[in-house]
Amino acid sequence: MKIAQITFILISFLAFTACEKDDDQPVVRYEQEDQMGRPAINTVFVPSGSAKDDFNTTTPATMGATYSSIFQNRLLALNPGYTTNLLTLDAATFSSVLATDVLSVSLTKPTTFYDGTNVLTGRALADDVIDVELILIFGGPTGGSNPGLTGDNVDGNDKPFLSSFPYLAAPHS
Repeated sequence: MKIAQITFILISFLAFTACEKDDDQPVVRYEQEDQMGRPAINTVFVPSGSAKDDFNTTTPATMGATYSSIFQNRLLALNPGYTTNLLTLDAATFSSVLATDVLSVSLTKPTTFYDGTNVLTGRALADDVIDVELILIFGGPTGGSNPGLTGDNVDGNDKPFLSSFPYLAAPHS
């Protein structure tokens, strides 16, 4: 019994000192909030509610197995006539690619989401990611099907990007 009491006191002391705030050292905590390798994928393909939070905290290595069938059902609900897309991906393959929401990067090809030749080799600031995603979902094998659904009519950033780091346009004031 005495050992249990001493252990409790020791654990309580350690917990208390571990929680003590040190004003010289700010406490930094990181928490996964969102997957954003490919913008709008979670918004469009993951059902509402806690499923979105679950998707955001799923490790990329398990995303495909966990979400491919959900994504395929949503893809076919959005575009019942889907056969293949501009990348020649059928619904199952495309859904698997989408479900693993990571940003692929090539060390040997131009950095782009899609430039007509290179596909998912990175993402440049000026890439029209949403249009590319819409073309892949609705554009069919040539990218030309459903022209009213293959673009968001936003053709560029509303302010020019900077020519030096941090490259992003200055915020509106």
